[in-house]
Amino acid sequence: MLLPYFKKDEIEAGCDEAGRGCLAGPVFAAAVILPPDFTNELLNDSKKLSEKRRNLLRPIIEKEAIAWAVAKLDPGEIDRYNILWSSFHAMHRAVDQLATRPSLLLIDGNRFLPYLGINHHCIIKGDSKYLSIAAASVLAKTYRDEFMENLALQFPEYGWKQNKGYPTKAHREAIQQYGATDHHRKSFRLLPNPSCDT
Repeated sequence: MLLPYFKKDEIEAGCDEAGRGCLAGPVFAAAVILPPDFTNELLNDSKKLSEKRRNLLRPIIEKEAIAWAVAKLDPGEIDRYNILWSSFHAMHRAVDQLATRPSLLLIDGNRFLPYLGINHHCIIKGDSKYLSIAAASVLAKTYRDEFMENLALQFPEYGWKQNKGYPTKAHREAIQQYGATDHHRKSFRLLPNPSCDT
């Protein structure tokens, strides 16, 4: 069972990102404030859920959350600032959009760039420990997957509908054959050969 909160008397927003290790597309982040009595036996770390279950959970989270928001940073920003910084700032943008201001941020992972005026607590594998972080992981993942599937309609040769921009063999072979698009992260190693770094 995932835990409902880290501190009982805080307004906690769980925060997580999706797409950090991808070669193409934005990095997405979500922030979710759940009611203290929220329960859902299906909810877990999005990586442990099937696509069908993630898509089933998304409207439930959106309906029952006190507040939720999703934000992204595009490949150009990722190339300019680096992926770690971009992941943190995608979370900041999500928190910016929350209709209710949290008093504590629960961050999935071991590092975070402090958000002005709100305390935070980093939790390794937090998306498999706390409901609010798991909910954020589901929203970030489903919104990013949807974005990449829509982008795949314009660029079918890269297989983004299936690989969502992650570095699969087929994705790398497509980059080798067709070159990189504006949606690829030029600061990443797009091909196995180090000489292809930019």
